Amino acid sequence: MRRHLLYITLLLALPLCARAEDYSTPDENHWSRRGIDIPEVEIYGRRPMKDIGAQQTKFDSLMLKENVALSMADVLSFNSPIFVKSYGRATLSTVAFRGTSASHTQVTWNGMRINNPMLGMTDFSTIPSYFIDDATLLHGTSSVSDTGGGLGGAVRLTNKAANNEGFGMQYVQGAGSFCTFDEFLRLTYGNSRWQLSTRALFSSSRNDYKYRNYDKKVNVYDDEMNIIDQYYPVERNRSGSFKDLHILQEVYYNSGRGDRVGLNVWYMHFNRELPMLTVDYGDDTDFDNRQREHTLRSIVTWEHLRNNWKVGAKAGYIYTWMAYDYERDLGNGVMATMSRSRSEVHTIYGRLDGEYSIGDKWLFTANISLHQHLVTSRDKSIILQDGNRGIVGYKKGRIELSGALSAKWRPIDRLGISAVLREEMFGRKWSAPIPALFLEGVLSKPGNITVKASASRNYRFPSLNDLYFLPGGNPDLREERGWTYDAGLSFDVGRKGLYRLRGSASWFDSHIKDWIIWLPTAKGFFSPSNVKQVHAYGVEADATLEVSFAKEWKFELHGTFTWSPSINEGEPVSPADRSVGKQLPYVPELSSSVTGRLAWRGWALLYKWCYYSERFTMSSNDISLSGKLPPYFMNNLSLEKNLTLRWADLAIQGTINNLFNEEYLSVLSHPMPGINFEIFLSIRPKWGKRAATRE
Repeated sequence: MRRHLLYITLLLALPLCARAEDYSTPDENHWSRRGIDIPEVEIYGRRPMKDIGAQQTKFDSLMLKENVALSMADVLSFNSPIFVKSYGRATLSTVAFRGTSASHTQVTWNGMRINNPMLGMTDFSTIPSYFIDDATLLHGTSSVSDTGGGLGGAVRLTNKAANNEGFGMQYVQGAGSFCTFDEFLRLTYGNSRWQLSTRALFSSSRNDYKYRNYDKKVNVYDDEMNIIDQYYPVERNRSGSFKDLHILQEVYYNSGRGDRVGLNVWYMHFNRELPMLTVDYGDDTDFDNRQREHTLRSIVTWEHLRNNWKVGAKAGYIYTWMAYDYERDLGNGVMATMSRSRSEVHTIYGRLDGEYSIGDKWLFTANISLHQHLVTSRDKSIILQDGNRGIVGYKKGRIELSGALSAKWRPIDRLGISAVLREEMFGRKWSAPIPALFLEGVLSKPGNITVKASASRNYRFPSLNDLYFLPGGNPDLREERGWTYDAGLSFDVGRKGLYRLRGSASWFDSHIKDWIIWLPTAKGFFSPSNVKQVHAYGVEADATLEVSFAKEWKFELHGTFTWSPSINEGEPVSPADRSVGKQLPYVPELSSSVTGRLAWRGWALLYKWCYYSERFTMSSNDISLSGKLPPYFMNNLSLEKNLTLRWADLAIQGTINNLFNEEYLSVLSHPMPGINFEIFLSIRPKWGKRAATRE
């Protein structure tokens, strides 16, 4: 074991030592310049007991740290089977996981759920990938082990200690089309006990890209004012600028005796204009459509580890202030307030965890978590008869309590069984018990062919806006509920030093009752009701190929595919309701993505491609009046060069987004940018122990 650890240490350290600061120096025959060959060491490990039967997609550091301009919405688009519904960069980006809606995907950050309690969903455009160290998708049933309410699944986001010795620094500067700038700075310090990290990211852009507006036609007249031709005009994205600021402070302490403590504090500030629609004919100077937000997320964690048991506790607090202002020139040069919305959210979080194992065959876990939400929502845009402005909104609090017990059993090396029982309370309402059963078996050790199956019941309670929004909230809503079934097969084959091929395919089937949907009322506003019975089913597949062509050539190809019909099988709301038997709006039936990476010495070429089939904009799937968005392909290409100098490690990257200038929409009346360019420069100075190592 010690010899294996020594080999691993050498393998990790040699690339740093073997890189030449200057390949033109005369001492090119020195081993530290040309490198040395070390035979590969194979290490075999058993799949963690916690992951028995779980359908997961994990993102490696190359995906998360590709460039500083990426948000988690971008990472999910090109590396997962999830459809990301985006209004453009720095605008609302939500997900459709396994044919469900955005509120059916639960998102946790270091264990704390960060879904907005008012809306029930998470905006992935507000999560920069450079602020995340570990990201995992939990498909369908697999989310029950972490949290309830994930009828589609869950996204687990985690920060972890950098494990640095001494001081460290990284600075990244990015510049791109449409006056877009991204700046990232990370400062670290570490020793055997402490790890400290400070990250800061600032992004800004005019975001005024050009597009062809297919919702407008311009007439061409002859001298006698007869229409002789028509064309679609080329316009700029109007009122789309943004400024985003993120700061993340982390402190980790390891006692060396089994106790670990961590503190994570994340502050965000946004000032974003909301782009005008393609059907808006006014000038952008006649409008001010703006969203602002301040959010503070903080969490303290403690873990105590022993040989066969572990206990942990977490405490957190989230504060969010959001403002939406819409002003319009009435024609006299005076801007009139059309909407002035303000909301504040306070969330207090606590969690207790425990694990106990008996040998290598049994693992028992228990956890209980609490979220206390205090929400105030107001809109002062209502004008009363006396000319004053009225206030419409609500002020509510809600306790969300969730607890789970699980038992995992591995009677033989090839078989694992797991059972989870979860119970939840939202306000004064308790869910029925939420059971989940997982099965995993190794059919063949050569090729690591593994079969998985699972089944679970799940619930999602209405969001606070569903219940109390004025006007339209419905306090009599029932929770959404359903059963989900999964079955899948995975494999992992390869030849040492040449290639590795791994992949999986799974089938899923979900039946969700009392699906909540907002519908127009006779009073002129929308109101939510439990009207839909949705059947979501399909297939997910992914595969990864890694090839070493020669000593310094490496190639990696990763692909995903999803077929996800999501059909409304409820009763018609009215005689005119034609949504029954139709695909849900904005859920593509087919989606796919491919990422290829070719590396040679300090060079890396990255190609990304994704595809989404047509999406309907109306529940009736009516294709008239822009009721359907056409399918589209997206292609991105980037080239990176890493340089090792005596004083710093440098990386230069150039990226071409939308390589073939595709004209496409993710959301109706919100055109996306055509071909655009970005360039990034990363600097990691060397000092202290790190610099001395390279002398």
